[in-house]
Amino acid sequence: MMAEKKTVKSEKEVNEAPKKEVKKETKEEAPKKEVKKIDKIISKDEFIAAIEKMNILELAELTKTLEDKFGVKASVPVAPSAQGVSGKEAVSKEEEKTSFDVILVEVGEKKIPVIKEIRTITNLGLKESKDFVESAPKPVKEKIEKKEAEEIKKKLEAVGAKVEIK
Repeated sequence: MMAEKKTVKSEKEVNEAPKKEVKKETKEEAPKKEVKKIDKIISKDEFIAAIEKMNILELAELTKTLEDKFGVKASVPVAPSAQGVSGKEAVSKEEEKTSFDVILVEVGEKKIPVIKEIRTITNLGLKESKDFVESAPKPVKEKIEKKEAEEIKKKLEAVGAKVEIK
């Protein structure tokens, strides 16, 4: 059997061997990507196709550049609040509504007459009506016509309860 010869390099030979230069780029040394200027106006479809070909980093850079150039922020749009609606528009939206909820907000000072009225409106028993009144605010009737909702509100307010129609 022949013994294999292992080549062992001395430390000196290893240190003298040519080394590959590994250069770490810092932010200052990093080459800045130059933006290609396009003299030709492109269509929306061509623009979208160009965006589709970009990777995530290029898209992030594009977004930042657009934000800086036009002074805008790329953020998720928020739905407008109801406070922004003018008075006339709010009234017209309320008129369009066909079903209403009558909500017992507060019992008031006279609890027993309110319990009696709740019994007649909801057809609940005495104990259920008492529990219902004590758990206010709570909807008395839901999805009813405006006329019926107003009648219920008048009856409950007549006995001292505080009621809302929504």
